[in-house]
Amino acid sequence: MLEIRRLRLLRELQLRGTLGAVAEALGYTTSFISQQLALLEREVGHSLLERRGRRVALTARAEILCDYTVRLLDLVEEAEGALQSSESELAGTVRVATLQSSAHALVPAMLTLLAGRHPGLRVEVEQREPEEALFETAARSFDLVIAEEYPGQTRPLREDLDRVVLASDSISLAVPDSLAGQVGSLADTSRLPWVMEPRGTLSRAWATQLCRTAGVEPDVRYETADLMAHIRLVRSGNAVGLLPEFIWAGEEPTVHLLPLPGAPRRTLITSTRLAARTSPAVGAVREALAASTP
Repeated sequence: MLEIRRLRLLRELQLRGTLGAVAEALGYTTSFISQQLALLEREVGHSLLERRGRRVALTARAEILCDYTVRLLDLVEEAEGALQSSESELAGTVRVATLQSSAHALVPAMLTLLAGRHPGLRVEVEQREPEEALFETAARSFDLVIAEEYPGQTRPLREDLDRVVLASDSISLAVPDSLAGQVGSLADTSRLPWVMEPRGTLSRAWATQLCRTAGVEPDVRYETADLMAHIRLVRSGNAVGLLPEFIWAGEEPTVHLLPLPGAPRRTLITSTRLAARTSPAVGAVREALAASTP
């Protein structure tokens, strides 16, 4: 009989590409993973991996096994959800990946609500960038992800994850108080230093296009995914930037905020694996997040 834990390792290799990446993600050594996959090959009676230079690749039989492994893992997840539904009190662990602004604005209130509603439910939260978090949720490292989308920058739809709109917030041009009388719109920032999120992110692509539409090529001197660093750079007079409303978590802004053309809004979404959509624990977290939205 095939060992499902070894099948899971094969699936992780299919997703992550290298034994080292699987080892890092799961906390094993590469030698342990190699040993387990060798045992799986003996169980199957066929080679599952082949060398291609310094890397290993999955054989056609291994790809077939991975397809069935996904179905098996989904069935296990659905069975766990069914068992949860039969219990009078929710228990277990829900692993949540979140971006920084929702960690400030939504997560604390969500945890407080859940502690009162479902004291037996353990919620673990990690801050991750949306692209990584969505991948890791599909790979079963997380059960739920809070991600963001920008106008005209919708994330690619994934067949293995659902997509539920959670909330939206406004985005403003943030300038130092010392420039409040000199900057009235994006057009006035052409000679000012900018702080933006790293290249390759949806927020950076959207922000750059917004500036260019206003006739400004932003002088991006500072790149960071840390929005608290954005606030400090603006507040200290060293940059201008774009900030979402939720980053203030209901508190008074500490920089001067100006409206943007068209009043753009960022959309927050949650995603989970299709097999986890009916999980009472995941549903409880989603309900608490929705109730925590300002």
